[in-house]
Amino acid sequence: MTRLMTSAALVLALAAPAAAQDADTVLATVDGTEITLGHLIAMRARLPQQYQQLPDQVLYDGMLEQLIQQQVLADAARADMAKADELGLENEQRAFLAGRVIDRAATAPLEDGALQALYDETYGSAEPETEWNASHILVASEEEAQALVERLEGGADFAELARAESTGPSGPNGGALGWFGAGMMVPEFEAAVQGLEAGAVSAPVQTQFGWHVVKLNETRQKDAPPLEQVRAELESQLQSAAVDAEVSRLTEAANVTRAEVEIDPALIRDGGLLE
Repeated sequence: MTRLMTSAALVLALAAPAAAQDADTVLATVDGTEITLGHLIAMRARLPQQYQQLPDQVLYDGMLEQLIQQQVLADAARADMAKADELGLENEQRAFLAGRVIDRAATAPLEDGALQALYDETYGSAEPETEWNASHILVASEEEAQALVERLEGGADFAELARAESTGPSGPNGGALGWFGAGMMVPEFEAAVQGLEAGAVSAPVQTQFGWHVVKLNETRQKDAPPLEQVRAELESQLQSAAVDAEVSRLTEAANVTRAEVEIDPALIRDGGLLE
């Protein structure tokens, strides 16, 4: 009977659920300081993305060991805290808490219609932009460039000349530059391209890079991008605006007093003041 009762108790014990675990569950104690499950949860949330993918057991073991070591080192540091350490700790705490407010503002749901309104404001009345597709041959002197122009007028193939003569990085690709819009090229080059008809070749053009012979291949009109294409960019703008608004709101509500004191800015480099 005793054996049966003992066996039954053992079965019930094995079947019973584990004790409830929450953020206050203590995982280790270092000289009286408790390290809890909550500490690990908070630490994991701030890990870089590459570590987030590790197996849970690996993360658990690694973070717990790190927190234990950090606590040991922190206790040792507190036994011999210099003023610079105390002030640095205050700055780190200030930065951490400020970051939390910024994160909340940046990740708050966007107001209904805000994204569409910003898109309409940014692109709604935008005129189509002209883009050019051009090729060029880059050489060191005007004489070399003029000689190339004459060879092209005599029927030479532009791409073959570029491969043979151009000193620019596009030379091996036949001088092709692909599509570009206004402001993407140096002014002298852009002006030369804009003055050409499709298929025409320019006179020698000088820029800071040397002398160019330019051929305009095609021209096209670029319409405003669809909303989905620029969604991420616009959302980022809205999030930045939300952060700025929250910082301004809180700063204006705070009682901030700037001391009327003359400080030599060079003193920020004087670490001796903290000794």
